[in-house]
Amino acid sequence: MIDRQRSSSASGAAVAPVYQIDPLQDPRWEQFLQTHPRASVFHTSAWLEALRRTYGYEPVVFTTSPPSQQLANGIVCCRISSWLTGSRLVSVAFADHCQPLVRTSDELVELVTHLQRAVSRENCRYVELRCLSNDALDLEAHTGLARSASFSYHSLDLRPDLESLFHAFHPSCVQRKIRRAQREGLTYDEGTSDLLLEPFYSLLVMTRRRHGLPPQPLAWFRNLRDCLGSGLNIRIASNHGQPIASIVTVQYKEAIVYKYGCSDARFHNLGGMPLLFWHTIQEGKKQGMHELDLGRSDAEDTGLIAFKGHLGAASSTLNYYRYPPQSAGSGILRRMAFVPRLCARLPNSFLRAAGNFLYRHVG
Repeated sequence: MIDRQRSSSASGAAVAPVYQIDPLQDPRWEQFLQTHPRASVFHTSAWLEALRRTYGYEPVVFTTSPPSQQLANGIVCCRISSWLTGSRLVSVAFADHCQPLVRTSDELVELVTHLQRAVSRENCRYVELRCLSNDALDLEAHTGLARSASFSYHSLDLRPDLESLFHAFHPSCVQRKIRRAQREGLTYDEGTSDLLLEPFYSLLVMTRRRHGLPPQPLAWFRNLRDCLGSGLNIRIASNHGQPIASIVTVQYKEAIVYKYGCSDARFHNLGGMPLLFWHTIQEGKKQGMHELDLGRSDAEDTGLIAFKGHLGAASSTLNYYRYPPQSAGSGILRRMAFVPRLCARLPNSFLRAAGNFLYRHVG
């Protein structure tokens, strides 16, 4: 699909047209991702297909590359249509970050200009870009996009040897807890089977309730598992056979991404979470991974920010941008005042049903 209207530069000169492709159908997209250094798991057709299956979001890539050529750039978005929260273009839903894959600032401006026009043409509330690299700061200077939210982002370099990585952990908050977990005899399991997915989800429901939020649909995790295959891993720490902590990681190229974590608060003193991350790091080293992407944290979540720092991870700022300019806040669900009260009172079956209903509207 081609946009028949040409973009205009700041000087008024015509620039290249922008094309729209379906990343689930066009084989050029995955080929392009394999060669682009900033491509992440959140760009992949596997992630986009899981979103489509679970929430019905329509993926689309905007590019200046004609259909007869290999892709040279692209911004991938999800078209989200909701009667509750409005229609919008998000790059990309339920991802911490999704960098525009461009070669030059001119390409970035051309594609963003097209996205701005698409907001009006498709009657969207806004378009949102979730930019990991500071290169995207040019967006504010050269386009109508404005920063809508900022988060703390952490990443751990896995290239040092295991001994160095362990000694970089906080002595009491991480090293001591790993040793405590080992003394207590906590067991570790990993995989993708329902035997691991079910206890993970039970812990997730417990944790989300504790945070005043409904859990994501179980179907989302099943679809992620089915679409990502061996790229997804469920990791569980158990105490005498009882699951007490779990994380879900996904990997792509040379990066492992920590995406979801949950635990039973009654057993936090046993060190289940630090043990899970230590196993993840060890497995990552065996597989030749270079990075553990620990994702974003809300500025007010000081405990999570401190924990990631105690793992020895480097901190930076992750910015989101929107057009028209508006604040993204800390998420739609957190801004709905009734949600925490509802989550505190609902039985698990109703809490899960609330998540099944709400999440398709908040990507």
